[in-house]
Amino acid sequence: MRYLLLRRNKFVTLIKRECFIFPIISSPETKTLINPDPNIPQFQNPCSISRIAHYATQSSKFPEYEMPTVTWGVIQGKKEKLVNRVKICDYLKGLGIITDELESIELPSTIEVMCERVEFLQKLGLTIDDINEYPLMLGCSVRKNLIPVLAYLEKIGIPRSKLGEFVKNYPQVLHASVVVELAPVVKFLRGLDVEKQDLGYVLMKYPELLGFKLEGTMSTSVAYLVSIGVSPRDIGPMVTQYPYLLGMRVGTMIKPLVDYLISIGLPKKIVARMLEKRAYVVGYNLEETVKPNVDCLISFGIKKELLPLVIAQYPQILGLPVKAKMSTQQYFFSLKLKIDPEGFARVVEKMPQIVSLKQNVIMKPVEFLLGRAFPVEDIAKMVVRCPQILCSRVELMKNSYYFYKTEMGRPMKELVEYPEYFTYSLESRIKPRYQKLQSKGIRSSLNWFLNCSDQRFEERLQGNYIDPDTEGPTFDMGGKLDMPGGEIVSDEEEDESDDDEVLYKPHCYIVE
Repeated sequence: MRYLLLRRNKFVTLIKRECFIFPIISSPETKTLINPDPNIPQFQNPCSISRIAHYATQSSKFPEYEMPTVTWGVIQGKKEKLVNRVKICDYLKGLGIITDELESIELPSTIEVMCERVEFLQKLGLTIDDINEYPLMLGCSVRKNLIPVLAYLEKIGIPRSKLGEFVKNYPQVLHASVVVELAPVVKFLRGLDVEKQDLGYVLMKYPELLGFKLEGTMSTSVAYLVSIGVSPRDIGPMVTQYPYLLGMRVGTMIKPLVDYLISIGLPKKIVARMLEKRAYVVGYNLEETVKPNVDCLISFGIKKELLPLVIAQYPQILGLPVKAKMSTQQYFFSLKLKIDPEGFARVVEKMPQIVSLKQNVIMKPVEFLLGRAFPVEDIAKMVVRCPQILCSRVELMKNSYYFYKTEMGRPMKELVEYPEYFTYSLESRIKPRYQKLQSKGIRSSLNWFLNCSDQRFEERLQGNYIDPDTEGPTFDMGGKLDMPGGEIVSDEEEDESDDDEVLYKPHCYIVE
């Protein structure tokens, strides 16, 4: 009997507990727990519902299981996403933006956010046409992408007024990470000795550098240039002058050009010095520009053995429209100066810059000489022997000529035989040396007392004999540069001396 009473009490307790739960289920607060979607089957067991309600209310006691409130505004249903995407695309089409490429990227959840991005880009200086060139920039967040990237670019030296132009030229930068992608490239450039104040200029000139991998083309290009003799300390200035070399592949662009220049007679060390001073030479197309220009020079009468000297003096000639320029200048020299094609070839060999010299500049010294009663035939001889006189300033030629006539009293024939006289400084070389000759009672040729260093001139004055006249420096194929007097320029002297003194005839004015 006692056992039956105990079971009855348990049963009553269970009934009361169920009756206590049912009102909660039917209350308005718990109705929201039942999924309203008719496609999803409803819970049939009230006990299960009650347990879910119980755990749902209990979960609020554990904040780590709660979803942040801001997320609820971002998460959208599939249908709502499609609707908002259509609205945003309609908004962009209304502005004239082509949205075809935007299908594969995630767009913001509201038109307001997209409007903010478009306005930000327009304030930066971009037009709708610029955006259409790269519409994927509309997938960049203003706060997460645009502002950090642009602030960093301004920090490294790109003026704020030029940021729009920079983005227009290289819009992919907006997707880059400042820490992971941009900063390492800038650090690499600084490691090459690119000056901090030049970083903005380098990147404005070649913004694609910011997208390169450090261990790829940039490192191999630098390593190859150093391997052929380019000084590591000159890599920075080379990059500043011509940053595109960092994007050139060694095997297909730089090495074939260097190998070709060496094959036509240029020593590797001279090639390295050329590239240090004229880094843009590596950008000349070997097959389409360099080889045709070399063949053209030979066809105009330039001797093959003198090609290295021509290129070393004027590396730009490898990238010029040589055929057109040579044809024009050859006709001009024949018409105005009575210099035949063979004489013109000798002029180019001695001063290849003549192919780019303007004709009105050439005529000024010629007219001066004609005004001093020099026959055209003599002027032609003077130009062929020393074409550098065509670059001399008429005012300086006039002073030197009057000193020659009034003080030195020498015949005109000597000027025709040694026109280099007009290329020397009157005050620092001609006058003082001539006065010393007069005090010693020595009479010599113009070449003997002008075409030598100050030390050699003093040695000649103290000597009991007169050594023979010497020509200008000669270019020794595959070796050093021989200077007058048989002196060999050592490696140290070559490095310390100015490049113009090594590659050009001294005491002559060169106009590039």
